Amino acid sequence: MKNIGINKQAFIAGEVALVGAGPGDADLLTIQAFRFIKQADIVIYDRLVSDEIMALLPSACEKIYVGKKQAEHRVPQDAINQLLVDHAKLGKKVLRLKGGDPFVFGRGSEEAIFILAHGVACHIVPGMTAASACTSYAGIPLTHRQVSRSCTFITGNVQDNGALDLPWHTLNDAQQTIVFYMGIKSLPIIIEQLINAGRDKNTPAALIRKGTHADQQVVKGTLSNLVALVKSHKIKPPSLIVIGNVIDVFSTQQMTNLGYFSPN
Repeated sequence: MKNIGINKQAFIAGEVALVGAGPGDADLLTIQAFRFIKQADIVIYDRLVSDEIMALLPSACEKIYVGKKQAEHRVPQDAINQLLVDHAKLGKKVLRLKGGDPFVFGRGSEEAIFILAHGVACHIVPGMTAASACTSYAGIPLTHRQVSRSCTFITGNVQDNGALDLPWHTLNDAQQTIVFYMGIKSLPIIIEQLINAGRDKNTPAALIRKGTHADQQVVKGTLSNLVALVKSHKIKPPSLIVIGNVIDVFSTQQMTNLGYFSPN
């Protein structure tokens, strides 16, 4: 585990750097992420890494796309793991570039374990996860002293059997904000289960598509009409689902005055 941690050293040939690219806006990259990006010999990157960030790579950097869509994996995870190790052992500076944060629904820990088990040094560079960055750009605070005392991040991907097995009874607190990643296709199940668990059907809810991008789309409603809003506004992945009273903390006028938010 000594190869994972705080580090300022150079990116050395034969190493892998698992770097969080954030949700898309290149201004949200950390200085450390930018430093590793500029040194890469080869990048193995995901679907959610923006063109703006890809443009920061060195011109000579080799690019391998291994993006995943729901139920559609271009390259299996085992093959991605092996790619990282193989290219590192060829003496390259291998950049594994992931949208958001590698350790938040990004399989970064699986990749790091595999890399280290094969004798390759691994840098971990955190990135801004979509839940915090995209909600901020949408004018939605995840917590507020008088409104929300906790926040939960959940993956909305269903299992192979079509089930979404979650501890629904723990998600019925009116002072809890819930953010679902990858949940658009399973939204009807999510809504039904939350209401069955005791969440008020009039709980404020929001959809954030392509958060932090120039064409970010924010749609607000309630649990009861969220599925209809997905259809009427043609919301597609990548999108976040945010549920909780924090959605109404700012008025429309206040959000406009924040400077980065334009209400629909």
